Amino acid sequence: MEARRTRLRQDRRAALETAIAATEAGAAPLRKPEWLRVRVAHSPGLAETRALVRELRLHTVCEEAACPNLGECWSERHATVMILGSVCTRACSFCNVKSGRPDPVDVREPERVAEAVARLGFRHVVVTSVDRDDLPDGGAHHFVAVIEAIRSAAPETTIEVLTPDFRNKPGALEVAAAARPDVYNHNLETVPRLYRAVRPGANYEHSLDLLRRVKRIAPGVFTKSGLMLGLGETREEVDAVLDDLRAHDVDFVTIGQYLRPTLAHIPVARWVAPAEFDELAACARAKGFGMVSSSPLTRSSYHADADFQQLREARRARLAVR
Repeated sequence: MEARRTRLRQDRRAALETAIAATEAGAAPLRKPEWLRVRVAHSPGLAETRALVRELRLHTVCEEAACPNLGECWSERHATVMILGSVCTRACSFCNVKSGRPDPVDVREPERVAEAVARLGFRHVVVTSVDRDDLPDGGAHHFVAVIEAIRSAAPETTIEVLTPDFRNKPGALEVAAAARPDVYNHNLETVPRLYRAVRPGANYEHSLDLLRRVKRIAPGVFTKSGLMLGLGETREEVDAVLDDLRAHDVDFVTIGQYLRPTLAHIPVARWVAPAEFDELAACARAKGFGMVSSSPLTRSSYHADADFQQLREARRARLAVR
């Protein structure tokens, strides 16, 4: 087993080095443009959120993925909880989360997450996780335990999950989707051509099919997915991905700028101007998405609360017309 893990780590490192070498020559300058410069303003809300996260020994993707919106979101007492530990079994070339031997599953984690949601008074909470390819169900039952604990402690809070692909483990998606979170998110991240460099270990068609299957299992649940720009994709490729998502009845798409966490990660191929994000937002709405969030700083859970409320109201308005 240890020899196999060593080979996998070597393979992932080789794939990352190849990806970096392939894009480094044409990479965007390291200096960020003005529209990506974020100043963190300290506030009582930010301090309270940070203190509670520490007290309850929770992981957040806000910190682990070095999200540029942490200051704003935590000031408003919004945080994206990352369950199943802080170590991922994969090593995607864009992601700042640690990879390697995963942490043991903490069976008390669901109640601590629920306590945090209740004490911070979340109206809407986003729960994500590291990949847990080492678990028989990929962590699906743990997602369900967290959903159930939140509903018990904070029944008015709406729940959004951002799950991995569960490596197509039999029954895993069915278990997670049957828990009927209010929003089920699974990010495609990039265009199919770049998957080998950006998402080694993942499969574009499988991720699309996952979103389709969620709708079949839980028709009333909103589905959501996200894309990063600036990795070398073309506009035609992005349009094709948006078409694929709509063909699978995805309700909500997020589009943001990829930011390189460290020099060990895949470089930024280009900085995408705000006007191009606006154009893509208009394009996505014309394709029929119920909700679109597209800007340089957009991330999967950025303004997730307000966006969910708009999406729900839009559905109610459509049903009223019928």
